Amino acid sequence: MDPMYLALSLFRRRHYDKCIDICTSILDRQPLDQAAWCLKMQAMTQRVYVDDLESEDPAVQDDFLDSNVVATAPRPGTSLKTTNNGLNATALGARPRTATGRPISGIVRPGTQLAGPGTALERLRTSRGTTSQSARSIRLGTAAMLTQKDGPFIQISRLNLSKYAKNKALNKPLFEYLYYHEGDDWWWKIQLAKCYVALNLIRDAEQQIKSAIRQHPNVESFIRLIRIYIRIDQPLTATEVCKQALEAFPNDVSVMTELARLTEALNESQASVKYYRSIVIEDAMNTEAIACIGMYHFYNNQPELALRYYRRVLAMGAHSAELYNNLGLCCLYSQQLDLTLACFQRALELATDNLIKADVWYNLSHVAVAAGDIALAVQCLNLCLSANSSHASALNNLAVLHHKTGKSHLAKAYLASARGHQPTLPEPIVNLEILQQA
Repeated sequence: MDPMYLALSLFRRRHYDKCIDICTSILDRQPLDQAAWCLKMQAMTQRVYVDDLESEDPAVQDDFLDSNVVATAPRPGTSLKTTNNGLNATALGARPRTATGRPISGIVRPGTQLAGPGTALERLRTSRGTTSQSARSIRLGTAAMLTQKDGPFIQISRLNLSKYAKNKALNKPLFEYLYYHEGDDWWWKIQLAKCYVALNLIRDAEQQIKSAIRQHPNVESFIRLIRIYIRIDQPLTATEVCKQALEAFPNDVSVMTELARLTEALNESQASVKYYRSIVIEDAMNTEAIACIGMYHFYNNQPELALRYYRRVLAMGAHSAELYNNLGLCCLYSQQLDLTLACFQRALELATDNLIKADVWYNLSHVAVAAGDIALAVQCLNLCLSANSSHASALNNLAVLHHKTGKSHLAKAYLASARGHQPTLPEPIVNLEILQQA
């Protein structure tokens, strides 16, 4: 088998170490083989590449000695901390949330399946046009490609960067190699900013990222700057950075995703779903955008449309307790009762977290109420509380059911407990006032 063909096959199957060994053997025989040099460079890049953007949680932060927040009492609509509290969180189209900010319905945002800057096969196509021996023997006419045994693969100091920047077949792989494998200049500013964020030196990290963006605009740099402004509770500034990033990188999916999440966190559901629709146009396999559009239709009394979007996510191969939970709710409210229990049963089988199990049992209580079985609804709510004893909505609904059966004192106790666990939930407060006036 041709060694170059075998190296390409190993690269596509992500056997990067074996691919590097074969490319090295080719370069030993033909030191100026452009295709082997490019493929080895890409394999070394992919071996160390880590996409750490989605592993960050901008909502989690340490408030100890945190002096980065600008205002303690921000104006309405300018803070993420006050957006999800109060009665605004129960408005039409908004996600009901628990005291910890988690959606009551059990909907969890899936990780975005964003494609990188071109697939591996597309990058390889730019490195060479044919598999013939003559094409692979193209010589660059430079000593920078020559490597020494027990030495560096590329002698960066001897590279003529302006020359390689004009070569469309090599400029992108070379950049990715320098960016991910070597790391230089503005890349170190981003790494320094990450260290500052870990040390809670947010303003220092902001200055480093701004300097890196001025030196070399990059999508990752913009997203990290957005996350910094979210961390110091400046969503409007983060929105402006998103718009600046879209001007530099039009229709970039990752930037539009950040903007959609920001508008959703500010309870601007219509603007949020507009961005999610734009994301689906650019990336039809983006499960996060599809699920969020389905959620928007569900909370706007369109369960049939929501069901179509969730079925699309299911057809794409996603299987999770949250997805089946949402499918069960859509089937319930669209009167497809024959599928409702099957979806919830599947959700319980896949649920591993007690919080998710509690939400599934809470939603099953609504199925029991719709069927007119009050005893089953009470049992479902008790199972919900056994998984999550601080589920305020379950306590409130359990109080309502006990009040209907004539147990007013027990209902008052459950309502008081619900108000204690989640003081911002309006239902226990209103129901408790009604019981006290009776």
